[in-house]
Amino acid sequence: MSGRVLVTAALPYANGSIHLGHLLEAIQTDVYVRARRLAGDDVIFMWAADTHGTPIELRARKEGITPEALIERAHAEHAAVFRDFGIGSDIYYTTHSEETRRHAERIFAAMRDAGHIHTRVTTQLYCPNDQMFLPDRFVRGQCPKCGALDQYGDSCEVCGSTYAPSELKDPHCSICGTTPVPRDSEHLFVALAEHEAFLRGWLRAPEAGGRTRLQPTVRNYVMRWVEDGLRDWDISRDPPYFGFAIPGYEGKKFFYVWFDAPVGYIGATEKWCGEHGRDMNEYWRGDAEIVHVIGKDIVYFHTLFWPAMLHAAGYTTPARVQVHGWLTVNGEKMSKSRGTFILGRTYLEHLPADYLRYYFAAKLGGEQDDIDLSMEDFAARVNAELVNKAANLASRCVKFVHQRLGATLGAPAADAAPLLERARARLAEVPGLYREFESARALRLAIEIAEDFNVYVTESAPWKLATSDPERARAVCSAAIEAGKIVAAILKPVLPGWAEKTERMLRLPRPLDFANAGDPLPAGHAIDAYEILAERLDPALLAAIVEASKATLGGGATVEAAAPAHEYEVEPLAAETTIDGFKGVDLRVGVVQSCVRVKRSDKLLQLGVDLGPLGTRTIFSGIALSYSPEQLVGKRVVVFANLKPRKMAGGVSEGMILAAGASDDAITVLELDPRSRPGDRIS
Repeated sequence: MSGRVLVTAALPYANGSIHLGHLLEAIQTDVYVRARRLAGDDVIFMWAADTHGTPIELRARKEGITPEALIERAHAEHAAVFRDFGIGSDIYYTTHSEETRRHAERIFAAMRDAGHIHTRVTTQLYCPNDQMFLPDRFVRGQCPKCGALDQYGDSCEVCGSTYAPSELKDPHCSICGTTPVPRDSEHLFVALAEHEAFLRGWLRAPEAGGRTRLQPTVRNYVMRWVEDGLRDWDISRDPPYFGFAIPGYEGKKFFYVWFDAPVGYIGATEKWCGEHGRDMNEYWRGDAEIVHVIGKDIVYFHTLFWPAMLHAAGYTTPARVQVHGWLTVNGEKMSKSRGTFILGRTYLEHLPADYLRYYFAAKLGGEQDDIDLSMEDFAARVNAELVNKAANLASRCVKFVHQRLGATLGAPAADAAPLLERARARLAEVPGLYREFESARALRLAIEIAEDFNVYVTESAPWKLATSDPERARAVCSAAIEAGKIVAAILKPVLPGWAEKTERMLRLPRPLDFANAGDPLPAGHAIDAYEILAERLDPALLAAIVEASKATLGGGATVEAAAPAHEYEVEPLAAETTIDGFKGVDLRVGVVQSCVRVKRSDKLLQLGVDLGPLGTRTIFSGIALSYSPEQLVGKRVVVFANLKPRKMAGGVSEGMILAAGASDDAITVLELDPRSRPGDRIS
């Protein structure tokens, strides 16, 4: 390949505002692009608003404006929200452009001339009330395959089947609820089955001689459609319809929005290339690596129709289609009544974009799993990881060196060398993780570095040495600042502002990237004052977002939020007691110093836990199915310290580590702030 990379996110529809579901994908794509650039790749991010179709036509008619005015307004609103969330696309264009029109017509002409397009009279559903043929997504009814209710006219969200709108049971117009009637109309079709041989080859994994990277679950899902027989694809729509007229059918037929919408990727590229002195053909007629990031609801279009169109017209086909799952909020589908259908602008009125960028990136992996935005977890993770660990490491050391040690660094302390070596080894893993869309794993490495060095700094206590041994204090803090620099580089695709502040604080000679982040700063290097990297997230602000997002009924009354539903059960509460019932339990802060597996036991780990002045305890814990030994070393944990010792399979256990979990393989150990001291009592 040429080394050029073109990345796209799915095109947001210009018929509504940007919500957190859109932002999940926008942030995932932006993080991927930024990370690849930091790894030295030549990457452009091409994007546009999806602007055609019946919904645009109808909404503009309802508002008494032209479709062009509607999409211009929506585009400006979308672009502002994406800008304020730090989405760094090279262009956010529109599919209603001359560039997109030209390429759509070229692709149509190529397919027509090759004999892949034919016409036939079809019977379609017509709404006599609205006096229009109904697009697939404007017909709702019962799935003919699985019986699921309230499904779209082209595919079932429950079983994944595809079908014609006429096959729906009990169909109704989703605009007015009228039962549609069948009516004949001539339409244009792409014979998709004629592209089956190409699609089978394209869909194979690259290691099997194929052409594109897909998650295995996605590939298997798409191959079901191929094996079931590829249907002819109706690419025409009757008026009234806002879109491009089909050549030769002006005023009578328009391109179906899913024919010209993905062509918007090409149109945006041509627009950007024209403004930057680049050749569009370097990307869409050459060997560039094209990566699409999409949600699982549009897999069908991006893995069957789109590559067939591109191949037939001689354009470059995608090298990767990365699919993510749905976004749920507090474990449920986004709901206006519960206030969990949250618009991007509503979020920004209460919280900075960085917190959502971090949370989404810390949850996203390479598979198409659904992502849940739990408000409780959101606050806990931002505060525990971003504030208490990553920001705390930089804050305590940069402030100390700047205020107490003349604002100059020294050589990192020798006893920190193993930790720095481990930090650099973790940094080396990061480009590959981001390249595979494993942002959660990459960020976990950054937090582990911060955890290691917060423990190191606490144990070394440089603030106690400022007078008696200032060079030792400088060496300890210099090592931690080096680690903080590496943390900032790993965070940079997600939190570019964090990295920029770090670059200023440390007076770095050039911007951080994955190649230079591990390079040590020289002894005597001067630094500037600390800049706030992150502040605690007040959970009350999340509650305010939910409240502000609740839908209103007539008269201004808000819809009462339903009680949250949970898909799991927990043990009932024990009988009510008083504070006296807690007095006999002595909980202490412990630091795990060592951890090994217990021989001949699948569940037990043997931990050496430091309780400070109280000494070291040997504790056996049945958490081996949830943690590997190396994951626990260095963690600050809660110890039931006055529990009577008892014999276990591997020896005598001198306490208990507090943890929670529904099963042996889903246990979470309670972790404490790095500032807590071993042996401190917990009350």
